[in-house]
Amino acid sequence: MNPHPSPLASSLASSLTVYRGPAGDHNDRATSAVTLLGEAFTRRLSVSPVVVGTPEPARPSGWDQELRRALPTLRHMAERIDQVMTAGQAPISVITRCAVALATQPVVLRHRPDAVVVWFDAHGDINVPADTTTGYLGGLALAGPLGWWDSGLGAGLPERQAVLVGARDLDPAEIEHVTAGRVALVPPGPALDERLADVLRGRPAYLHIDCDVMEPGLFATDYTVPAGIGLEDLHACAKVLAASAPVGAEIAEFEGDGSATADDLVAALEPLLAELRG
Repeated sequence: MNPHPSPLASSLASSLTVYRGPAGDHNDRATSAVTLLGEAFTRRLSVSPVVVGTPEPARPSGWDQELRRALPTLRHMAERIDQVMTAGQAPISVITRCAVALATQPVVLRHRPDAVVVWFDAHGDINVPADTTTGYLGGLALAGPLGWWDSGLGAGLPERQAVLVGARDLDPAEIEHVTAGRVALVPPGPALDERLADVLRGRPAYLHIDCDVMEPGLFATDYTVPAGIGLEDLHACAKVLAASAPVGAEIAEFEGDGSATADDLVAALEPLLAELRG
């Protein structure tokens, strides 16, 4: 991995990006582990990543302070994704925290307004500043691209093009949004891939993964939520996404290996990665 991060690198031979800057971190584990996951993607894709940002010690605070701190690097990330997509490449990003989606997804939707964001996460991340119970920036991550609050990084995601997958720890306001049909939910359970295919209906997909969607213990994560999905589920869903004219992918909230490794996670995504490689 390039030891000298360059958020505005001139070469775009690769669509692989690793984000290592601040993003509302509770701890420093993801900024270290993202290198491990980035190396696993490098081995699988046989490409070198462009690295955006440099690690900074976590300073947990309110969402607004965390956003102000992260904004300069998040804007570099948005520029990188714009470069990749302008070059006609599919962006594959390894990111520290879900909040980086505030920067990536508005750019993806600007280039591909037809894309469905398929958000694999134990949580909904569709809170807004007015109803967040924690003040955590990551909990607002999908609501920003949806345009439900102004992050300063753009929006562009229609509600009909947002699909939560594997969510099982939703706040009251998030449950209201799902119940009202503002966003779709595919909960964990049997035939996850078939139920995802029913909701997706062949529409082009952009994948977001928070590793806490997985069964606890498979990977180290900031949050542990019981009754997650397994690697077989993820692999089956990757086949569904691969068949849906995929647009790109981003993987977040990986804090290290557990009973499974970074290479196991990348291998589970192989059907999708093969399609994105062309």
